[in-house]
Amino acid sequence: MAASPSTARAINDRLALRLLQQEGPLTARQLKQLTGLSRPTVADLVERLTAAGLIAVAGETGEQRRGPNAKLYGIVAGRAHLAALDVRTEGVAVIVSDLVGEVLAEASLPITGDAGTGPAVEQAVALVERTAKEAGVDRLHTVGIGAPGLIDPASGELRDSSGLPEWHRRLVAALQERLPEARVSVENETNLAALAEQRDGAGRDRDTFVLVWLGHGTGAAVILDGTLRRGASGGTGEIGFLPVPGTRGLPSATDCAGGFHSLVGAAAVAELAAEYGIEAEPGIEPAAAGAVRTAVATAGSASARFLDSLADRVAVGVASVVALLDPGRVVLGGEVGQAGGEALAARVRDRLSVLSPLPAEVRPSTLGGGAVLRGALLTARDQAQNDLFGSPGR
Repeated sequence: MAASPSTARAINDRLALRLLQQEGPLTARQLKQLTGLSRPTVADLVERLTAAGLIAVAGETGEQRRGPNAKLYGIVAGRAHLAALDVRTEGVAVIVSDLVGEVLAEASLPITGDAGTGPAVEQAVALVERTAKEAGVDRLHTVGIGAPGLIDPASGELRDSSGLPEWHRRLVAALQERLPEARVSVENETNLAALAEQRDGAGRDRDTFVLVWLGHGTGAAVILDGTLRRGASGGTGEIGFLPVPGTRGLPSATDCAGGFHSLVGAAAVAELAAEYGIEAEPGIEPAAAGAVRTAVATAGSASARFLDSLADRVAVGVASVVALLDPGRVVLGGEVGQAGGEALAARVRDRLSVLSPLPAEVRPSTLGGGAVLRGALLTARDQAQNDLFGSPGR
């Protein structure tokens, strides 16, 4: 069935906007070439999108000939503003950007465990408001939040999880109350890191890969056929509960002690480093990540043996993921994965080739500690653009 004229216009407008978002400012001639649309159709959509306030003339090409074909059209970046949050057990980081993703301001704030739920929520919300004010933004269109824990697929809310601060769950509602005009959404931090790696990092050239998060907690994000998979209850990737050899027992429904987390969680990595006499420089970063970074940067048998032992542990969980999903590539993220870099990834890759008959590359994250914030910003930008670009003529 042929599309109606209004539907065809909406499809063409959205295609043009996506190209401008991906490529930056383009001339009408370039839009014609990239879309395959006729010159009159492109002229119509440019006029329509300009009247809607979605695009504007951003300059001219260097061509000698002036006129309509020389004008560069770009998305009006100030049409909407976004905020992205990376919420951790020890604090929160915030960035505020325009509609095309240019960062206008950023800030972070430690929030201690003894702050109390109410004060912690207020500190986080106030940080968002201050950062927006610093960016010169009066109204936020969309706020994307990355946080540890499970997201309920039915409600989209962060589920109550033991071991995670209560203020995490309260934060979403508090932001929505203080920013009633904004769309506020939350996603698991590992999922957001994987989406960022898919778009801009170590998974950019892959439709299928798994990101294994090695940080304070342990988890994984699964991208299959280009799509993030969350599972029936939102729990895809909870590999901290994976029963593995080398632990003192088995995990339970309420405690991942005895699971993969017991081998590669931050506390376990710090203890392993101490066994080999590897010490991190105090106060620079979490102890586990600091110890791994020290070992990577230090020549010596103790450092090499520590990294070998850590790779042995990581490979046990990675081999299970590869055997089940056959992703072809595994990205090591989180603070420990970032600190280990290629030195740790190469060791895990070597061990995996022995443990698994399925070929899989193992690579370190290329986005490092900024992956969660980057993923939250990309998600917020996509949501805002879907809202604004969905019906350009309105």
